[in-house]
Amino acid sequence: MASLYGIVGYPLAHSFSPAYFKRKFTTQQIDAVYESFPLADIKEFPAFLKANPSIKGLNITIPYKEKIIPYLNQLDSIAGNIGAVNCISIKDGVLKGYNTDASAFEQSLVPLLQSHHTSALILGNGGAAKAVAYSLKQLNIAFQKVSREKLAGTITYEELTSEDIASHKLIINTTPLGMYPNVEGFPPIPYEGLSSKHLLYDLIYNPEETVFLMYGRHYSTSIKNGFQMLELQAEKSWEIWNRD
Repeated sequence: MASLYGIVGYPLAHSFSPAYFKRKFTTQQIDAVYESFPLADIKEFPAFLKANPSIKGLNITIPYKEKIIPYLNQLDSIAGNIGAVNCISIKDGVLKGYNTDASAFEQSLVPLLQSHHTSALILGNGGAAKAVAYSLKQLNIAFQKVSREKLAGTITYEELTSEDIASHKLIINTTPLGMYPNVEGFPPIPYEGLSSKHLLYDLIYNPEETVFLMYGRHYSTSIKNGFQMLELQAEKSWEIWNRD
């Protein structure tokens, strides 16, 4: 019987993971199935597990990377430090949470860094933002979080100035603004502060080039979308699920 894996989030119509793992399983002749499991409410999670007792591993995506934690039996130390989970291993009824976003983001970012990328702006304050913040700490890159609401340790988009943009040469969008199908969306920042020394990294991968990245291209910045990060975190999830 084929091993069962999947992704939990809402909505999931355009999730990257099912097609990626289907291709992986086919090309590598792995007897496994990966399915989408959209849950409109995280409270449905226990019933979902009960109805699918053969699941060996799950990916977790928006909006449940933080909300899933109370439903787990164990947390990997890195996931615990971050406060967000995007990967769950299930063995002998024990659910253990991991975060593969942080290492995947770091691995995809490092080759692009230059000596002037010493401070960053993190746009957003969700689970992905927490993983990015953790990675930047590991790289000794100072950062400021920016969000719609005034929260501890954050500034709002309204407070952000073009001088702030100019002084933070690395800007990471962790929000879903601009993600398919709402491709016209973009973070409301003063883009006129951008320069050719900036690096704009968008965790979104669909579309390949968001409006956020288009603004970067307009101001001759370096740009990076989230596709490589997604591939890396998917492979790290697969490693976790297949550990002895």
